[in-house]
Amino acid sequence: MYNSKIIGLGKYVPENVVTNDDLSKMMDTNDAWIQERTGIQERRWIKEGTDDTSATMGAKAARIAIERAGLTKDDIDFIVFATLSPDYYFPGCGVQIQDLLDMPTVGALDVRNQCSGFVYAISVADQFIKTGMYKNILVIGAEYHSNGLDKTTRGRGVSVIFGDGAGACVLTREEDNKKGILSTHLHSEGKYADKLVVASPSIKHWVPEIIEAGEEDISYYPYMDGTFVFKHAVVRFSEVIVEGLEKNGLQKEDIDMLIPHQANLRIAQFIQKKFRLSDDQIFNNIMKYGNTTAASVIIALTEAWEEGKIKTGDNVVLAAFGSGFTWGSVIIKWA
Repeated sequence: MYNSKIIGLGKYVPENVVTNDDLSKMMDTNDAWIQERTGIQERRWIKEGTDDTSATMGAKAARIAIERAGLTKDDIDFIVFATLSPDYYFPGCGVQIQDLLDMPTVGALDVRNQCSGFVYAISVADQFIKTGMYKNILVIGAEYHSNGLDKTTRGRGVSVIFGDGAGACVLTREEDNKKGILSTHLHSEGKYADKLVVASPSIKHWVPEIIEAGEEDISYYPYMDGTFVFKHAVVRFSEVIVEGLEKNGLQKEDIDMLIPHQANLRIAQFIQKKFRLSDDQIFNNIMKYGNTTAASVIIALTEAWEEGKIKTGDNVVLAAFGSGFTWGSVIIKWA
């Protein structure tokens, strides 16, 4: 059985920077309030009039990843696209990537696991490569949140957190089973689905019903029980990281780089303290981009690699927790 390894990374974020001070002009909030609760200083929001969407941002990141992998679009055997904000209700963004990159008629799979989306997506791609079904797989995480946020004081608890952006990587076959992705670990707990949710539109509550209900119905905006999510996140993050380490005979001290989902800087700092990691062993960029959901882990991984913070032989851990609840980890021996 093969292993898979990452051979190309890319990211794309919109040019439009939205600071906390900018948000204070839209709603009753301020820089100190946002930073104290989230650690976020600014985020990128797509500006009206640009061609940016989840699919087009994903395509821009993918082109960079494919070029850095030393491949062409024709070398890609399969596409896995993770997002909670697809361009269409259906079809998913994966097929749009096939078209936007003018690729052969390869398969395209969409993953809807929100904040855990990229971790789930890379796990799926890893299995396809391990079994020998495909050799080169393009994995993308992309989100266009800003157009679906309640940018009033009513929605500030959620809207200040989220940003837009995309990241991509190319996985390929690795003959050495001690290099590349060593293992992936996925979990879910659906009884808490309503703690972080966009409830509508759904087939059981479709657009005419929302319109008829008028201003009373705001189920199409994201809802989050922030305190509840935080308490579960710190527990599940810890559990799934330990699970991955133990599977591979590793200790906390063996982690060279932890890339956590960029949900809240306070969560990342809690995990860092619990695992006794130095600032050089964990990478955070939520300060610049906010929470980009399925894009956050791959954007952070790309930036860490670009900045020379990941090198061959490093033990790299990816971890995420989010809506669903879903959570997971990926253990990599960087090759």
